[in-house]
Amino acid sequence: MTKGDLTGKVALVTGSSRGLGRHYALHLARAGADVIIHDIDEQAAAQFGEAASGQAVADEVRALGRRSLFLVADLSVPTQVEQLVQRALTTFQQIDILVNNAGGDIGAHTPRPVPNDALDIDPDDIRSVVERNLLTTMYSCKYVGTHMRERRAGKIVNIGSSAGHVPVQGGIIYAAAKTAIAHYTRCLAEQMRPYDVNVNCIAPPPTYTGRFLATRTVSGQEGKSRLQRIGQPEDMAEAVLFLVGPQSERLTGETIVYW
Repeated sequence: MTKGDLTGKVALVTGSSRGLGRHYALHLARAGADVIIHDIDEQAAAQFGEAASGQAVADEVRALGRRSLFLVADLSVPTQVEQLVQRALTTFQQIDILVNNAGGDIGAHTPRPVPNDALDIDPDDIRSVVERNLLTTMYSCKYVGTHMRERRAGKIVNIGSSAGHVPVQGGIIYAAAKTAIAHYTRCLAEQMRPYDVNVNCIAPPPTYTGRFLATRTVSGQEGKSRLQRIGQPEDMAEAVLFLVGPQSERLTGETIVYW
């Protein structure tokens, strides 16, 4: 393969009908990969107007000349994760790349937990945030990782957050779950090292997506440098391309933190 060429590779990107996941999926397709699109339901993509549906995002991938498939699963349920992976393998026979993007600081019954600290937060919200971020990553790695171990090949990219690397007063459970993902990445990388499977992580900063714009007010970006402004999805997608491409063959167990 030439530098950055993913032709012949099959990628599964969780939570990829919207937000950063959609950008990761389309960048992988442009680099030559066939891409499996996933979300918790068909209409999740339309929640913040980022796409008409999950199937529409799969069509975007096909329009780039790549194969695609849209699959629905609740990744907090292990049996649904296992079924998702089996359906993907039935169609594509292999998964070369896993990007664990699904997650978010999402409450059990509200868009974000309220309150969102360590002590007053509702226990249901604690469970929701930990399941949506840490457990979904672990389940996906378990079932896709087993396949990669058998093939002795693969690239896994877990998605953390810069919030997991600094003290925070809001979104504490979310930050803790993302911190756990970074350490889980290091440990899984050691387990997979004998099988030539790379496991790395990126920790994005606040980044423009449909959900971000719908749930936050951004001001004061004028006059700031490129390294001070809110992140762009393309910046994070380029990091994913680096970690799944041939340039990172010797890199494993690392987390790229964006400040």
